[in-house]
Amino acid sequence: MPRDRREERTGFQESAPYHPDYDLQTDFVMVYGIDKTMPERIQKWKDKGYIVHLMTGVAWGTYNNYLDGEVDGLSHWDEAQTDRHGEMILHGKQPVIPYMVPTISFGRYLADRIRIAVDAGVEAIHLEEPEFWVNGGYSEAFKREWLLYYKEPWIPPHVSPDAQYRASKLKAYLYTRVLDRLCAEMKDYALHRYGRVLRFYVPTHSLINYTQWRIVSPQSGLVELPSIDGYIAQIWTGTSRTPNVYEGLRKERTFETAYLEYGVMQELVRGTDRRMWFLHDPIEDNPNHTWADYKQNYLKTVVASLLHPGVAHYEVSPWPRRIFKGTYPSEDGSGKESIPSDYATTLLQVMHTLGNMDQEVIESAEDELQVGVLIADSAMFQRMKPDPEAPDAGKYDGTDPEGFQAEGDTELLDFSPFYGLSLPLLKHGIPVRPLQLDNVRRYPGYLAPYRVLVLSYEFIKPEYPDIHNALAQWVQDGGALIYVGDDSDPYHGIRSWWNNDRKDQPFGSKYNSPREHLFEQLGLKGKAEGVHPVGKGIVCWLDQHPAELTLSKAGADRLRQAVQSTLEAHHGAERPWNSKHYFKLKRGPYLIASVLEESISAEPLNISGPIVDLFDSKLSVLDQVTLSPGKQVLLYDVEAGRPSDGKVSVIAASSRIEDLVQTESGFRFIARGPSNLQASARLYCQMEPKSVQYVIQDQAVPAEWEWDPKSQTVLLQYEHGSVNHAEIQVDWTARKAKFISDSAAD
Repeated sequence: MPRDRREERTGFQESAPYHPDYDLQTDFVMVYGIDKTMPERIQKWKDKGYIVHLMTGVAWGTYNNYLDGEVDGLSHWDEAQTDRHGEMILHGKQPVIPYMVPTISFGRYLADRIRIAVDAGVEAIHLEEPEFWVNGGYSEAFKREWLLYYKEPWIPPHVSPDAQYRASKLKAYLYTRVLDRLCAEMKDYALHRYGRVLRFYVPTHSLINYTQWRIVSPQSGLVELPSIDGYIAQIWTGTSRTPNVYEGLRKERTFETAYLEYGVMQELVRGTDRRMWFLHDPIEDNPNHTWADYKQNYLKTVVASLLHPGVAHYEVSPWPRRIFKGTYPSEDGSGKESIPSDYATTLLQVMHTLGNMDQEVIESAEDELQVGVLIADSAMFQRMKPDPEAPDAGKYDGTDPEGFQAEGDTELLDFSPFYGLSLPLLKHGIPVRPLQLDNVRRYPGYLAPYRVLVLSYEFIKPEYPDIHNALAQWVQDGGALIYVGDDSDPYHGIRSWWNNDRKDQPFGSKYNSPREHLFEQLGLKGKAEGVHPVGKGIVCWLDQHPAELTLSKAGADRLRQAVQSTLEAHHGAERPWNSKHYFKLKRGPYLIASVLEESISAEPLNISGPIVDLFDSKLSVLDQVTLSPGKQVLLYDVEAGRPSDGKVSVIAASSRIEDLVQTESGFRFIARGPSNLQASARLYCQMEPKSVQYVIQDQAVPAEWEWDPKSQTVLLQYEHGSVNHAEIQVDWTARKAKFISDSAAD
């Protein structure tokens, strides 16, 4: 049966009007941007059968009428995010588009704009990328917000770790506030005016990426807001190819980084009722790569996402216009070229396959050992290092040297403390999940699926002391905690609950670091580095900064050995450490695999068939796939998916398949998709066809096809035509057939 669009399994965003060349036939479309053309754009996509959402930026946009005072007669340029030199932090220069400080006034302005979209009938609104740059926090609007929030005069963020931490914490709060007010008000408006329940989602980069790129954004805090219905995980080649360091080598590791990014976003909503879509981008924002580069990185991110079966909704593309109508550098450097036809066909196959990923996890190569690496929103709050030469708050005039900045500090730029705890395990095939520390206190049982946790307070801080109660109880009940840290982080000295010795305040006690409080809760106060039993569980302390684990193979080995030896001391042979050089997962009939580079072996991984290669534009049926290090596959298990009644059914297609009807003489269906593209479909078909044709606007055209008697499947190749749909007719009776030639099949 065709998938109901109301499930909203797949969607895309587009700022341009409807065009048949990028009519992807997903369940929904996010019309981007609020302007005079918005109502017309919304209606045209509706007319084509899409569920229509709206997406707009919440931190930036063409808001110049507000900035210039045309809305309320007041200039609002002092609400632009500003760095310490008084320069605006810009998203665009023509026109000037600054990132905004989300004031109450700015929130009212956004509400007035969004109300127009509600009136136009959208069913959901996406407020994307609530972003406040770490090097911001110097505008007059931010200074006013500081005074109201902290009830003390503003302190320049660069002068101390405490000032930077407090500034970033305020930045996250401001975007949480504006989203809460805005979404609640618009939901109330839609319900009262139209009797419609409006939904709000926040498309956002991962916590890992925002931290590495030095951007502050509310992440786990939004889960607590009843007005927010979910997220889009904005993860793509552009974020995941950001270099990191492993065993002393700094390089791009797109698959591994994407695996961790999708993992932290899956964990963000695990155990909640919030929706999560995973984003993929067949290209990226940087227009200077070749199609071959875009393709190989796209496939890495797709497979990385599919290895997280807790999510089965996807944004299949941002901006399909720039994919299917854009041009990019050719391989030989001679100019620019449009998307290769085979890549276009593959993209559509993958996009439609993603709509079928709500499958039972039948088989996993992952053993029982899953390791959680704890990360928190506070990672974004400490992305600068102090400078002894920085002036104090009273002398700050905005003209001093760079001082308290991250430029040139590779540990900060590479986010090495986090990768030092995760890549050594991931590279040996251990399924690592970045867990939200903030969720530990929110959701009882959040840690229950995990037997091993890795934690360091050298790059994150616990916002509340009761987090330690939950961690201590988890260890007491049998968990294994590996703590890595030497208490050297200057942010241990910020004003917070663990070092507040004022008797008139809660938790009036003094600890040099939050680790000391945690160890006290564990009964390990004063204990030295090493392995210590705690109740039914165990704690291993490595007295070392986690960034050091990235610098050499010896550093990575030390973490691996700590986890392995802790497990052996705790469980013996019950919890084996099984290193491997690949990840493999089966979701229903779909088999997803990736073979790792820089791992324990350079041997290929062999996967037996019969299987259909869904990354192949010809949807080839293979007896075996041999996967070398650095490569990924998405396969369809022919026997696992074969219908028990022997009827014709779809294995994969680069079209939206509807109205599949089987008769005694053959079968037919409607294929919908973009115009001007070669389309393919492979179906189960027990009888050899005699003729195949596709009908567009009452014109019948012979189709190319190939029947595979061994798998009893048929490959069909056709076009959607300018009207974006064709009826495919397959006849088993004796008619003249047109086969795919050898040259076309190669």
